[in-house]
Amino acid sequence: MQNATQANTMNVFDRKAKKMQRDRSASSSDYLVYNYLKDEVGYRLSDRVFDVNRKFKDVLDLGCGFGHVSKHLTQDTVENLVMCDSSEVVLEKAVLPEDDSIVVKKMVADEEVLPFEPNSFDLILSSLSLHWVNQLPGTFEQIMKCLRPDGVFIGAVFGGDTLYELRGALQLGETEREGGFAAHISPFTAIRDVGGLLNRAGFTMLTIDTDEIQIGYPSMFELMHDLKGMGENNATWIRKLHLHRDTLFAASAIYKEMYGNEDGSVPATFQIIYMIGWKPDPSQPRPLERGTGNISMKDLYRLDEVVKKATDDIVNQTAKKYVEIDNDKKQK
Repeated sequence: MQNATQANTMNVFDRKAKKMQRDRSASSSDYLVYNYLKDEVGYRLSDRVFDVNRKFKDVLDLGCGFGHVSKHLTQDTVENLVMCDSSEVVLEKAVLPEDDSIVVKKMVADEEVLPFEPNSFDLILSSLSLHWVNQLPGTFEQIMKCLRPDGVFIGAVFGGDTLYELRGALQLGETEREGGFAAHISPFTAIRDVGGLLNRAGFTMLTIDTDEIQIGYPSMFELMHDLKGMGENNATWIRKLHLHRDTLFAASAIYKEMYGNEDGSVPATFQIIYMIGWKPDPSQPRPLERGTGNISMKDLYRLDEVVKKATDDIVNQTAKKYVEIDNDKKQK
C-alpha cells in the first residue's frame, strides 16, 4: 500500500514541517485555548455519526487531533475505537471518549500511509486533518480498502473559501508594499471536486454538504496568532518564511477596511465540507433499472395531478378487492 501511494504523490505540503508545527502548538501550556474551532466541527461531525442508525464494532478516528470527535462518541454507536494521529505529542494529549465502556487504542500513524489491513473497520472518521495530505485521492483509496463492505467514511475538511478575507488582505498588502505576493494561505479542496474524488475511490451513496463558521477577532494579528496556536499555519513547500512588518500592517489595515465589522472586529470565514461515503455491498439499496419507471419525465410539470391519479387508482383497486372478498364471504 505504501509503494502505491508514494508512486504518484503531489508534493505540495512539507509534512515534516507540519508535524513540527503541530508538535510545537501541542507543547504549549495553553494549547486547549485554541481548540474552539476543531471542537465545534468535531461536535457537528459526531452528530452525523449518530444519524446513522447502527452500532459500529470497529471504528478509526483518522487524524484524531486532541480527540475533537472521539470524545463525543458513545457505546451505543461504537464498540472499539482506534485513535491515530501523525503527531505523537498531540496523540498523547488526545481526550478519550466520555463513555469509558468504549475500548480505545491510540497509535501514531501517517494519514498518507495507513498501516491497517484491508477490511479492518466498519466506520472511519476524519475531522479537519486531510487538508494537509499531499495526495487526497490516494488517501481516499486507502480508506476504502480499510473499510469492510457496507462500511462508511464520515469526514470533514476545510473548503476552498476558508480564510478568503485573510488571503485577499495579505495579497493586496504584499503587492502594495513589495510589488508582488506569495502564497501565505494553504490551498484547500473545492467542494465541486470532493464528490468526484470519492467516486473515483469507489465510494457510493455519497452525501456532501457545506457549512460556514464565521469567527470575529480584534484584528488580523489575533487571527494569525490563533491559527498558529491551532497548528494550522502554512506548511506548503513554497511558503514565504518571513513577512515584513510594513506588509503586515498594510494587510491588517486592508483587512479591516474591506471586511471589518461595525464593532471594530474583523471576521474570519471557515468553510467546512462534510462528506459521507459508503463502501459498496450487495445489501445496499440500488436504483431501479432503466425503463422500469411509471412516470414519464415529460409529465413532471403536472406531478401533483399524476400522483393524485396514482393514489386514487390504488384506493379504488384496494376497495374493489375488499368488495370481492366480502361478496365471497356472503356466498359461502
